[in-house]
Amino acid sequence: MKKFKDEYKREMLILPIIIVIIWYLICDFFQLVPAYAFPGLTDVANSFVKLSVSGKLFIDIFETLYKVLFGMLLASTVGILLGIILGWYKRLETLCKLVISILRPIPPIAWIPFSIIWFGLGIGPAVFIIFMGCVFPILISTIDGVHRTDPVLIEAAQSFGASNSQMLTEVIIPSSLPYIVSGLKVAIGIALMCTISGEMIGSSSGIGYMILTSTNLFDTGSTVVGMLVIGVIGIIFDYIFTKIQERIFW
Repeated sequence: MKKFKDEYKREMLILPIIIVIIWYLICDFFQLVPAYAFPGLTDVANSFVKLSVSGKLFIDIFETLYKVLFGMLLASTVGILLGIILGWYKRLETLCKLVISILRPIPPIAWIPFSIIWFGLGIGPAVFIIFMGCVFPILISTIDGVHRTDPVLIEAAQSFGASNSQMLTEVIIPSSLPYIVSGLKVAIGIALMCTISGEMIGSSSGIGYMILTSTNLFDTGSTVVGMLVIGVIGIIFDYIFTKIQERIFW
């Protein structure tokens, strides 16, 4: 089993290595693409070193992570609590279903004008956009998890005289946990995309703002550094939630 996992991990690296080699040959070795259209590997490496030495890259990473985690915390709190309540009380879910169905398909970036009007420039608009983008996947996954609770477990708890609060804490929430984690895993990817969009329009800090300013200055090397950093952050979050899923799924 361990040998299979090691081989699988090695296979995952094959395509990225091929892409890097092709990228180097096209942009650096043969110089088939001008730097202003797409930077070479050397330009990106130099930009990474420059941003790291100046400390700007780490400041922007911190700003972006702060917004992502803050927005995810708000979305998780509202989405999980509301999802458990709506999943448990069917009449309340029916009452809210139409509103949720209307709001859920609206792209988070459509809220950018209102977020700037309501919260001004800075952290507020980005956090609000993250919240709007993440709360519905978490909400729907939590409701689905409550609905999928084994009726036998509910009947057994009721036969032992469990109260509603005991039912929720001892049966519903533990049973729904795998679905909640799946919703969080989906939401964290959405949070990163929403953060970058929000930072490009309604913020003056973060990786998205760095990408925008670098692009305006035709510093495509720094632009690609920002894009790759977001990709690496996404991989780290995905790894964390995958490990959590492996521990709680049964």
